[in-house]
Amino acid sequence: MGEGRALVVGSEPISPPFPLRMQGYVQRGFGRGSKDLGIPTANLPEESYNESFKLLDAAKNTGVYYGWAKVDGVENAQVHPMAMSVGWNPYYKNEKLTAEVHIMHNYDMDFYGKNMRVIVTGYVRPELDYSTLEALIEDIEFDKKVAIHSLDRQSYKLLKSDSFFN
Repeated sequence: MGEGRALVVGSEPISPPFPLRMQGYVQRGFGRGSKDLGIPTANLPEESYNESFKLLDAAKNTGVYYGWAKVDGVENAQVHPMAMSVGWNPYYKNEKLTAEVHIMHNYDMDFYGKNMRVIVTGYVRPELDYSTLEALIEDIEFDKKVAIHSLDRQSYKLLKSDSFFN
């Protein structure tokens, strides 16, 4: 599914409306990130992303975003790369807009109820509908690669140590 897609997206240096900062307490989602996809996600409550995504008109700009994330209150809390899906997830036929953050780090615990801070640095692609679960997983894996490569630029790296994470 990643055919023809760039491995690096977004301008250098970062340009408005990015970066966007948001935080909220991780809430339980649908339980399919880990179970169905093998890609665990941390769901932000709607109020934590509503204001930020009004700048993007996220209802029209659903899709995959990338940036940095940190979960407070976990052992060795650090800032890690993340990819975030914002949308209705058409494969699953969601009825409300969700923001699901996949932090690219292996945690050995759940962190429901912990505060998560996110800096969104760019947009990867629009939300798509998939005919198979395998196609969805393949695209998500490519999205993760795009996030890693896109964050490996100077103005993006600087945000990893942004005071927002302190």
